[in-house]
Amino acid sequence: QVQLVESGGGLVQAGGSLRLSCAASGSIISIDRMVWYRQAPGKQREWVATITSGGNTDYADSVKGRFTISRDNAQKMVSLQMNSLRPEDTAVYYCTADITDYRRLKDNYWGQGTQVTVSS
Repeated sequence: QVQLVESGGGLVQAGGSLRLSCAASGSIISIDRMVWYRQAPGKQREWVATITSGGNTDYADSVKGRFTISRDNAQKMVSLQMNSLRPEDTAVYYCTADITDYRRLKDNYWGQGTQVTVSS
């Protein structure tokens, strides 16, 4: 059974940094695109950043230049380095990945989310 588990959230002051990680586990053959989303209270889920299996990255304009997405294919992990955090970055952050399992079935999996709170 494939699972994604996020870690690294917490409370930080504006201007500070946090690093989120997301680890995939289970009978995995390959991981394609890995993506971070976030959802603030009362708002729709928002795309944050994407990294492809080849390492190509893309960012939402709201985080460009402040956040960096990276992946470790050997460890089956994706990370999100968040610098210069702002109160408006406060949200639950979710990782998602397109994963092919041992049955050679490809599906999209989501983690449970990790809370990031930025105080002003």
